Amino acid sequence: MKKVVTTCLSLILAASVLAGCGQSATTDPGKQGDAGSAAGGKKRFAIIFKNTGNPYGEKQMEGFKTAIEETGGEAILKAPDQPTAEAQIQMIEELISQKVDAIAVVANDPDALQPALKKAMDAGIKVLSLDSAVNTKSRMVHINQADPERIGRVQIQAISEMIGGKGEIAVLSATSQATNQNLWIDWMKKELEDPKYKDIKLVKVAYGDDLRDKSVSETEALLKSYPDLKGIIAPTTVGIAAAGKVLTDKGLKGKVMLTGLGLPSEMAEYIESGVSPWMYLWNPVDVGYLAGYAADALVKGTITGKTGDKFKAGKLGDKEVIADGDGTQVMLGDPFKFDQSNIGEWKKVY
Repeated sequence: MKKVVTTCLSLILAASVLAGCGQSATTDPGKQGDAGSAAGGKKRFAIIFKNTGNPYGEKQMEGFKTAIEETGGEAILKAPDQPTAEAQIQMIEELISQKVDAIAVVANDPDALQPALKKAMDAGIKVLSLDSAVNTKSRMVHINQADPERIGRVQIQAISEMIGGKGEIAVLSATSQATNQNLWIDWMKKELEDPKYKDIKLVKVAYGDDLRDKSVSETEALLKSYPDLKGIIAPTTVGIAAAGKVLTDKGLKGKVMLTGLGLPSEMAEYIESGVSPWMYLWNPVDVGYLAGYAADALVKGTITGKTGDKFKAGKLGDKEVIADGDGTQVMLGDPFKFDQSNIGEWKKVY
């Protein structure tokens, strides 16, 4: 009898683990059981992206999942339908009840998630942010894709070169609360303070909320409101692709220049056609991958998130926790330039 009971319990546990492995960004989180590490199974690591239907986010979650599986853990991939803090808070609460071991979040708001994330940390869950940060009281460490100052300044330098250092420009951002976007835009504005940009005027910062249709509408509105517009900077993969399509459809190649941050696979046609002479990004797979290894290091106690902590991040090699204002971060690397000379190669990668 004891043998039968033991066998049944083993089957139940196996079924629970298999159910968890099948969870995707759109799976009902309420169906995820609590049989993870607390019951002696694999450690469970969750990542929450901004919203579904975002290719950049899908790549980031793919990298996170790869890292977690390499370390022997189980990855839970989640993203709300809309890029709101409220939707992410609900997901955090659900993950707390599931007693996961770590939560990595790409924040839709830097401050609104604090109560939920603090609750998670109080429950013993390791919390980190990546890409778009939460405030330092809401996480143990942040995974930064590249130096925010370099990201902001290089985009102004690019658009200035494209428009000959003269004319009106606009920014097409994601959401108005997006931490990373706002920080980059702040650095763009600081770069514009240099006297060499005296003939360039930033006329508007528009927000497409990382939604394709809204980004298209915002681009069209910019063109209508500012008929003399010479350039658009879109530091968001959804926004720059939407702007590329609008400029192409309206036959504005060479008249309104476009740069920003984009996925090579989505931007190849616009770079090859010259609608966007060049743009920048990093590998979102590597951002997620680094976050996965950092989460694993936090759970294992290899790092605590303090400045000077070091850990091995799989194929990315050794990484170190560095200062980030009154918090800490791990830096992936510098932004990479994609143009006609290399886009053909990179569009096959991601």
